[in-house]
Amino acid sequence: MFRFLLISSKSNSLRKPNSTSSYALSNLHTNLCDSSSSTLSPQSSSHISSSPSTYPTHHCNFIYPTKTPNGYSFSHRLGRSFSSFGSQIGFGQVFSSGYRLNYENFRSCEENGCGFLRFQGFVGGLRRFSSESARESMEYDVVIVGAGPAGLSAAIRLKQLCREKGVDISVCVVEKGAEVGAHILSGNVFEPRALDELLPQWKQEEAPISVPVSSDKFWFLTKSRAISLPCPFDNKGNYVISLSQLVRWMGMKAEELGVEIYPGFAASEILYDANDKVIGIATNDMGVAKDGSKKENYQHGVELKGCLVLLSEGCRGSLSEKIMKKYKLREKGHAQHQTYALGIKEVWEIEEGKHNPGAVVHTLGWPLDQKTYGGSFLYHLKDRQIAIGIVVSLNYHNPFLNPYEEFQKLKHHPAIIPLLEGGSVLEYGARTLNEGGYQSIPYPVFPGGAIIGCSAGFLNVPKIKGTHTAMKSGMLAAEATFGVLHEGSNMETYWDALQKSWIWEELYGARNYRPAFEYGLIPGLAMSALEHYILKGRLPFTLKHGKPDHEATMVAKLCSPIQYPKPDGVLSFDVPTSLHRSNTNHEHDQPAHLCLRDPKIPELVNLPDYAAPESRYCPARVYEYIPDEKNQLKLQVNAQNCLHCKACDIKDPKQNIEWTVPEGGGGPGYSVM
Repeated sequence: MFRFLLISSKSNSLRKPNSTSSYALSNLHTNLCDSSSSTLSPQSSSHISSSPSTYPTHHCNFIYPTKTPNGYSFSHRLGRSFSSFGSQIGFGQVFSSGYRLNYENFRSCEENGCGFLRFQGFVGGLRRFSSESARESMEYDVVIVGAGPAGLSAAIRLKQLCREKGVDISVCVVEKGAEVGAHILSGNVFEPRALDELLPQWKQEEAPISVPVSSDKFWFLTKSRAISLPCPFDNKGNYVISLSQLVRWMGMKAEELGVEIYPGFAASEILYDANDKVIGIATNDMGVAKDGSKKENYQHGVELKGCLVLLSEGCRGSLSEKIMKKYKLREKGHAQHQTYALGIKEVWEIEEGKHNPGAVVHTLGWPLDQKTYGGSFLYHLKDRQIAIGIVVSLNYHNPFLNPYEEFQKLKHHPAIIPLLEGGSVLEYGARTLNEGGYQSIPYPVFPGGAIIGCSAGFLNVPKIKGTHTAMKSGMLAAEATFGVLHEGSNMETYWDALQKSWIWEELYGARNYRPAFEYGLIPGLAMSALEHYILKGRLPFTLKHGKPDHEATMVAKLCSPIQYPKPDGVLSFDVPTSLHRSNTNHEHDQPAHLCLRDPKIPELVNLPDYAAPESRYCPARVYEYIPDEKNQLKLQVNAQNCLHCKACDIKDPKQNIEWTVPEGGGGPGYSVM
């Protein structure tokens, strides 16, 4: 537990560039062995204290920064001996907002009747620490999983309501990325509608939103031409941003309000009570070797218990998917299956004369075939940076299609080559996104909590935007949560509020756009134009989605192989080169977080029937078929390459791959995505 209280990482990107953020240099290397240093000064009104005599033996705890490409990763050495009450213990803490704490500050420590230690302080309310089980636990009023736009919006809104009503609700956010924003990837043309409601003074408070859309183009690409079409997007008043930078700023705002954010810890398990109600989450054990043995640095996971749990894991959240199945939330909400796309993106730095801040281009057509829904985007950010990427629907039919290679082809289009020539790639990444929209929204409330943001699926497909709707869903869930905790209402008010909100109105009007493309590119364009320009979302019926994405994959013998050109190393690149630019890192000696339900299916089904599609749909070369000693091809899983995009969990033809969380802090390290 006390290891958990040591924040494992903090990004410089939360603060102004080229600064050391709010961490005073004197705090970057803190020796908490000295019992005389009992007068630490946190920058908040929170306090925790206890009599030093409670813990007679001290252990050394050091916190020191290691410079990484995206900021400072805080390593720590924690010595402790923790058993039941009366144990000898030493611990230290650095909150993610830079506060320091050691046990000399503890006071008013009492044991309640349930075998918990109760400490007053932190940012809000009472915490309870349990030492009865192998896993230590902490209790909050609200536990939020995922520090993305929805999770942070929920946390901020909860604390705003606390201030407005003069009450105190303890809120923590646990994030599997090494720092807030490290796993966040999006286009992103940002619609500020929800942010205007949440933090109306965002412009004055230096939010990283400074490039308004200056032009908006829509192209239909053939192999050699870019044909301009009437632009269906209305991006007036929107901004071109880096979403990973925005959530870092939102993390700062949340901490200023008293939210406790714990990056670097992966929520791997849902906790239930005897009545099957969700009562919290547990993080995974750290320091477990591939063979399951415990390494020298082994530490148990931590239980975070809450009156309510909000799941904000992003698209295809692993815990959210389990919750939806357990409580049959799709059936309860009369929702269809979710359908997905894979987005692949690079951020480039280009020559000054070619840069046009705020210029936005979207495309359809080449390099994708006419049966595959998808398109590309090209956005001009600030500082000579552009974001370029492709989005490929995962209900594509041909198992030989390779989304990564399609993206490499895109960059060689005659309309794009001149822009990229002379430039260089700064970062690469990939992530899946929900495309099911209105038809696929599950009932979002379960006993003990709710699902928010892209875990539920609020993307507006024709707008190609989901950040504003995700944020609004988090705000609505926060208001419902506050009602439950403070006013005695129930969490079902979240579902009611969603249906009465502008989210519902927006998604209902866009509901027929994505399923129209089930009939092909040209029929889809015709249908969507009718909906957008004439009927304006008022079609008297709702189209249904086709097969689930994994069922859409055809057997290889019915499809034609696709030959992709070799990368030139200038505009197009091999996977290892791109992967290096994603700053992806996992501890190699840990159990694979990509689990095969049946280890025989790859060789018996996927390879002979579907020509090994996992070796192509993964944008990080996690899955490779290599010959064994008998020259028979066997699947090798390179889990350390994983970008956490979740494509394998979605697209595997037999749903044989289960994506679970690796050790916290692993995965990509995005800074400008």
